[in-house]
Amino acid sequence: MSVVAASVISMNELTGITYLKGDATSPHGKGRKLIAHVCNDAGGWGKGFVLAVSKRWPKPEQEYRRWHRDRASSGFALGAVQVVQVEQYVWVANMVGQHGIRTGSNGPPVRYDAIDTALAQLAAEARDLAVSVHMPRIGCGLAGGNWERVEPLITARLTTARIPVSVYDYEEAA
Repeated sequence: MSVVAASVISMNELTGITYLKGDATSPHGKGRKLIAHVCNDAGGWGKGFVLAVSKRWPKPEQEYRRWHRDRASSGFALGAVQVVQVEQYVWVANMVGQHGIRTGSNGPPVRYDAIDTALAQLAAEARDLAVSVHMPRIGCGLAGGNWERVEPLITARLTTARIPVSVYDYEEAA
């Protein structure tokens, strides 16, 4: 499977978010980078964007599973963030922003308040590490979220804090 190199599609003047076609696990541009994605609170790791993360780096999955296993004392909860260094200048942020893994009587697993809380913590981590943030459309795949609700959270927590954000729409080569 080959992937089209990331290419800039647009820069949203209102949100400050750069949109690209490509793979968020191969972030575009120079400098230090943090790749953010949403995880569930059930300890499951095996579908969606996490597969691409694990294919490239095993450590984020290992750390997430340890974090969940030790949840009674590790701080693992909705809205929590775990930052894992995977290369000298690249980190992955596991953000707990979905409750469970299936749509049920309470709607889809996405939890916008948890994503907002996680993004606030992510902003602090991004400032401390002096990184740009790269992500797929978090919370909008298997979590069942709506980008029109997630994008303003990213704007409020990251781009208004002058943290560069790139959002990737994955596209496989034909």
